[in-house]
Amino acid sequence: MRESREDQDGPAEKDEAELVTLDPEAKPEGRGVYWVLRNVLLGPPVRRLFKPVAEGLENVPDAGPAILASNHLSFADWVFMPLVLDRRITFVAKSDYFTGVGLKGWAQKRFFAGTGQVPIDRSGGRASEGAIRAGLKVLHRGDLFGIYPEGTRSHDGRLYKGRTGVARLALEAAVPVIPCAVIGTDVIAPPGRIIKKVISPTVKFGRPLDFSRYAGMSNDRFILRSIADEIMYAIMELSGQEYVDLYAPTAKELAAKEARQAGEDEVSPQT
Repeated sequence: MRESREDQDGPAEKDEAELVTLDPEAKPEGRGVYWVLRNVLLGPPVRRLFKPVAEGLENVPDAGPAILASNHLSFADWVFMPLVLDRRITFVAKSDYFTGVGLKGWAQKRFFAGTGQVPIDRSGGRASEGAIRAGLKVLHRGDLFGIYPEGTRSHDGRLYKGRTGVARLALEAAVPVIPCAVIGTDVIAPPGRIIKKVISPTVKFGRPLDFSRYAGMSNDRFILRSIADEIMYAIMELSGQEYVDLYAPTAKELAAKEARQAGEDEVSPQT
């Protein structure tokens, strides 16, 4: 996974700016709601129906901070990973989920806060600094922070290039990164579907990756790129996905462009 031209041309902040960003003021609320959802309302029926399989649980520490870096195939990913762990994981979610009004808005906010979500802002720019600060806050209080380095769901099941925000966060927090792979969620809940098929997904946790050898180098974009690539390689080994050295949004745009071109060619009159 070599450094691409895109990495060489842009400033060090480019990758982080395109990551989803967290509200730096987000608080660890909803622990009671989380417990009820996991152990009473949501967890038991989901476990009985889907019977998720977990591998490598010994790689997740019983206490202390760590980053869980996972592939991202479906919205269901954030449901099954926490279900197989005894510890709460803080993830990111669109800020829209936290700004609704009325009873529905209140219930939605409580649900996402209770399941370990914190609001995000996709505006980019200097807001990316908020992402680092918020992640640091989660890790400094000794919790697990979940992140999808691809930045968005894979549109075709392949694994795409990781953003370097996860690398910078690992160095600044001085915590290990645990590579994760959730397998089968794209069959259960593909894009646009809540549930399509009931199968048992697998959640794999790899050995923690220690990047302490790069301490003090969180502003070196070449080091960040190297770390991000190492993390993605570990995820690829766990998931068995084909790796594509492109950012997921770029690949999605190219696929859409090719589909449009194919459609135009199909309806063009023969000459």
